[in-house]
Amino acid sequence: MGHNHSHQHNHSHEKGLSTAFWLNAIFSVIEVVGGIFTNSTAIIADAFHDFVDASAIGLAVFLEKISKKKGNEKFSYGYKRFSLLSAIGMSVFLLGGAVIMLVNAFQSLMNPEVVDSKGMLWLAVLGIAINGIAFIKIKNSGGDAHHHHPHGHSHVHDHNHENTCEQNHNSKAIMLHLLEDVLGWAAVLIGAAVIYFTHWYWIDPVLAIGIAGFIGYNATKNLISSGKVLLQSVPESIDMKKLSKDLLQINGVRSIHNLHVWTLDGNDHVCTLHLVTEDDELAMHQNVQTEVEGVMKNYHIQHPTIQMESCESKCQYMNK
Repeated sequence: MGHNHSHQHNHSHEKGLSTAFWLNAIFSVIEVVGGIFTNSTAIIADAFHDFVDASAIGLAVFLEKISKKKGNEKFSYGYKRFSLLSAIGMSVFLLGGAVIMLVNAFQSLMNPEVVDSKGMLWLAVLGIAINGIAFIKIKNSGGDAHHHHPHGHSHVHDHNHENTCEQNHNSKAIMLHLLEDVLGWAAVLIGAAVIYFTHWYWIDPVLAIGIAGFIGYNATKNLISSGKVLLQSVPESIDMKKLSKDLLQINGVRSIHNLHVWTLDGNDHVCTLHLVTEDDELAMHQNVQTEVEGVMKNYHIQHPTIQMESCESKCQYMNK
């Protein structure tokens, strides 16, 4: 039952992403044509944003399939980090595009040109509708699906549960992009209305500057976030001091050292530690290991590696 539910969820989820991809891809072409005909730098700027969003959604569909591949001799942890490469590339591409948009927008601001405010208005309405539909499709495909299951399920079901969590993470990130697009088009809609009644054509390049700044800000945030993962920074959701304290409270644990936590892709976390026990009894080691694994689950650490040591032994890695 768990497998069938997961399979149906995956299919529905990928279908939702595919629909959102095609909606954004087709509309970005309409935007470019509309931007040229209305002579609006704001719409052309948003066309670039939507095109990159469509590419991001397309990559999400492709990389979700790649990320399901299991580890092998070359990639022992699997393929989850491949998504980071595309995230960094996409962020750099967005930043470059934002700079170009800013240059063009400032030139238009110095020499404002007449724009077709009615055309801008209709494109803005269409933009809000398209991005709204894409948002709803992803949301209904399982972006907010419940994934809390009772204890005692098999390991296979837990694996499906982890995939679902990862898909929710991806869905929420894309849904956030689509909501940003809706807000961007709402700004264009207001700007078009103001231009129609006032003929203040300088508002169009100001909107373009705002959109470019918004894109650049978020691209920079994504670039920093992806860079932290590649540099094996401790995940922001994990408090190392609290984790150490919880581990030291386990009965039979004397001390811990060489505690390291990092993440593969922002979702799958890895931990290694050396743990000194009160004595060398096998039963105690087994009890301690079970409790340590319980603590790791509480911190959503999926790949813990624990080295048990006795209080008499001297670890050569103590100070490293």
